[in-house]
Amino acid sequence: MRGFRRNSEDSSIAFLDIICCGFGAIILLLVIVKPGSPDVLESSDQQQGGRIKVMQEQLFQLRGEIDYLERELTVKQEQLDIETERVAIMRGELDRDGKMLAARQMAQIDEEERQEDLRIAMQSLSEEMRRLFGDAYQRRDNVIGGIPVDSEYVIFIIDTSGSMYNYAWGRVVDEISHILDIYPNLQGVQVMNDMGDYMFGTYRGQWIPDTPSRRRILLQQLRTWHPFSNSSPVEGITTAIRSFYSPDRKISLYVFGDDYTGRLLGPVLDTVKSLNREHPDGEPMVRIHAVGFPVQFLGNAGQNSSGARFAALMRELANQNNGTFVGLNDFR
Repeated sequence: MRGFRRNSEDSSIAFLDIICCGFGAIILLLVIVKPGSPDVLESSDQQQGGRIKVMQEQLFQLRGEIDYLERELTVKQEQLDIETERVAIMRGELDRDGKMLAARQMAQIDEEERQEDLRIAMQSLSEEMRRLFGDAYQRRDNVIGGIPVDSEYVIFIIDTSGSMYNYAWGRVVDEISHILDIYPNLQGVQVMNDMGDYMFGTYRGQWIPDTPSRRRILLQQLRTWHPFSNSSPVEGITTAIRSFYSPDRKISLYVFGDDYTGRLLGPVLDTVKSLNREHPDGEPMVRIHAVGFPVQFLGNAGQNSSGARFAALMRELANQNNGTFVGLNDFR
């Protein structure tokens, strides 16, 4: 009996040991796998979801602010472009106004110079000359080099063809400068080509007031002036007479050229005669002078017919219209 009890107690203790180990293992697993209670885990998940939602809302708000700022930047850039364009326009207007002011000041200076020139011209007959010669005294030196220089208005009609511009243009500028020098006090001057085109379009059909500054500008502009030409002075002469003839003005035409491409001379002479009306004393009111440049005879031993026709035409025109024809022997 005692032996049976000992075995039964040992079995009970072994069973208890097994049960205790099992519970210990279960408790250990719970500690490892589920460190917190379900209520705590659920609360943690809700807090994390709330933070994500707040961050998403902040992200959407930032995106909206970025879009707004981009639109504002575009509007500001457009306004800047508009203001930049306005500044450019205002600068252009300022430059134009400055040029207009300078032109007006130059015109005023030229007008003052012209008035001074007129005053000097009016005083050319001094008191001493009046005392010595009388009030009816007139100067006798109104002819220089065979060319009468009694005109108050001068028109230059220039052949601007390639032959003249390429070979004789420097001499043309020099001759015009010399002619202006023998007219110290003109009432007006004008420059046209043989086609009747004006060198200064703003003075079309008008006289250019004669001042030292305008003479300098005229010669400067002439050096590079090269409009189309048909190598015939007829159009320029007839245009000048029709546009500027006046019975109360003494006008001289100076024709510069090297050839005449027309065939007939008689019709030209008749046309000019009908236009250039005669003074009551029988003399034409417009003098026609001419300067011939021997460009067409270069290398042709004087056989060029167009050059000869120009010389014949201008010699006869000058003879019929109280002028002088000068034929140069060198165009350089």
